Amino acid sequence: MAAQTDGTADADTVVTETTCAICLEEPRDPRNLPCGHSFCDGCLNEWRSRYGVQEEMRRKCPICRATIPPSKEIVSSLLSCRATKQEFEFNNKTSSEEYHHVCKSLERAEQMVGADWDGVTVLEDDRQPAVVMPDYIHNAALRGDIKSVLKWINANRTEDRVNATTSVERFSSPILFLATMGNQLMLMTLLLQLGADADLKNSKGYTTIELLLMFETGDKSWRGKLLLSWGASFIRDGAERKHHLSIAREWGYHKLTDLLESELGGRRCEIVNHSSQPELNGKTCVVDEFLPDSNQYKVTLETKSKDVLVVSADNLKRRDRTPQDCGYYVEFKNGRTIRHDFDSNEDCQAFVAALNNDETQPVVTEEAEAAAEQAVAELLAELGLDDSPTEPSSGCKAKKSKKKKGGKKKRK
Repeated sequence: MAAQTDGTADADTVVTETTCAICLEEPRDPRNLPCGHSFCDGCLNEWRSRYGVQEEMRRKCPICRATIPPSKEIVSSLLSCRATKQEFEFNNKTSSEEYHHVCKSLERAEQMVGADWDGVTVLEDDRQPAVVMPDYIHNAALRGDIKSVLKWINANRTEDRVNATTSVERFSSPILFLATMGNQLMLMTLLLQLGADADLKNSKGYTTIELLLMFETGDKSWRGKLLLSWGASFIRDGAERKHHLSIAREWGYHKLTDLLESELGGRRCEIVNHSSQPELNGKTCVVDEFLPDSNQYKVTLETKSKDVLVVSADNLKRRDRTPQDCGYYVEFKNGRTIRHDFDSNEDCQAFVAALNNDETQPVVTEEAEAAAEQAVAELLAELGLDDSPTEPSSGCKAKKSKKKKGGKKKRK
């Protein structure tokens, strides 16, 4: 069976069942529409974004003009807006500015779904549905309760819980989003080490970097640099990208905006072809600042000494962090985060591999974990050391302050 394209290809071009009608090649990751036509996943996403489409023609099959059902993401966004609107109405807050903003968002979501949607059918795809986190994990991630989050993730390693999302009523936001919005740098690092995808989007199509720019929450530069070093992308281009960056500057987030406006800003890179200091070749660094007058970058070496250098853009090659090649490693033990720095990537990779390959560790029950924590607390009390429950937000190992015998602190 063959079909002719309608405005997508030349009139005399014949498209077979095994040909994508948009690129006219064999479909890559084919997506089958209810009408029976198949397209490359990428081509179909360019034809109609899975995060919403307003043009009527983009909601139709490029060949036969049959209606294409909305994607899961568009429906999720619609349900989120409806749920939020109902919550405002239930709490009698319909006169608030936030309520009117939600109503406008709901109107836009309905336009993107289309008036001809049957209210049930959703465009299916081959992607594995994300694990939906319970509400208590949503709240734990926002407030940086590392112990609760890690315990839930490790309770079932057959599920991809490190990339779990909130419910559709909460815009299907990945757990990394929540840690980022809550300004929880250590939890973000631990999630990324476990394999959290820095480029996952919520149901409105926003990445973590984009979402970070949209809210006035705390110092964004450290969170931005962390995400960028793990390969996070600022997906949107053109006017919308400029709009986000402009708002970020208005809010005073100049450091993060500078990083996003330069090609390698905030990225983890490998030093290459450095002729004057060949001993630097192969070492990794994090880009701190772009120096436009000299087309150079100020970088910090990923070593224990953390030397700061100025390196030409030609001597830097992007090398995003991965769980196996993360440059440094953060452990969470007995309620504390401990950062391990190394003098070479090989040392770090060997350390991570040893942790991942250690299959001799016993299964820790809640009772054993509580007993271990109690033993640590008693030992610290016996030694007269301060037992801080968590590490500083910078990720450095906490300093323990000595106390005088009898429990009284020395007066200054």
